Amino acid sequence: MVAKKSFKKVTDPQVPAKLYYIFYNQERWNNWLNALAEADFSGDEDSDEMPEGYRILDEFSDDITLAVLKIIRLYQNDRITLEEARTKSHGVEEIIMEEPPDSDIADIVRSMQDSMIVLFAAGQKYLEGAYPPKEEIKNLVKEGRSVFLKDPEKAFDMASSIGAAVINGASCCGKYITDADDPTQFDEWLAEIERAADAMKSLKNFDEVVGDAQ
Repeated sequence: MVAKKSFKKVTDPQVPAKLYYIFYNQERWNNWLNALAEADFSGDEDSDEMPEGYRILDEFSDDITLAVLKIIRLYQNDRITLEEARTKSHGVEEIIMEEPPDSDIADIVRSMQDSMIVLFAAGQKYLEGAYPPKEEIKNLVKEGRSVFLKDPEKAFDMASSIGAAVINGASCCGKYITDADDPTQFDEWLAEIERAADAMKSLKNFDEVVGDAQ
């Protein structure tokens, strides 16, 4: 059953709508790709620190996740319309999901894209009001993990529904992420949803101060 949208939008006639926002763009994506291309992914075998390349990749993923969810927060705060939120989200998705340049980092970027796609699907489901109640998350995680190998599309649909519920305020997915040596793509989707959950918490007061931007 699809839950009705429960997020209470805030409208204050005393506060003027902002006229300008900086949304995610191609230049921003290209700058991250250039940083990854120049980064060291091998690291120091005598050090416990994460190699520079993977640290940048993690920051890269955080940046994309925040950019997408800021669009949704702008919609929640009545700064942009539903149609604008959908259009802006699709625009970011087109940039992020484009075929990466043929280089040494191409496979690394594709792996990130494979995980990030659940964020875009979850965001669109949220904007459509198509997300389950939080009580169903545990069962969706269990079923999604069980069907992934034989029906990855169904598992993806479940993962994106979980993500939409998280965007709406539900909790997930740290306790469901396994420490297996060979996690499935479903586990990677859950990890991205957990990243989204952390991002939503960090955006609690986003747009309350004039001048906030993407």
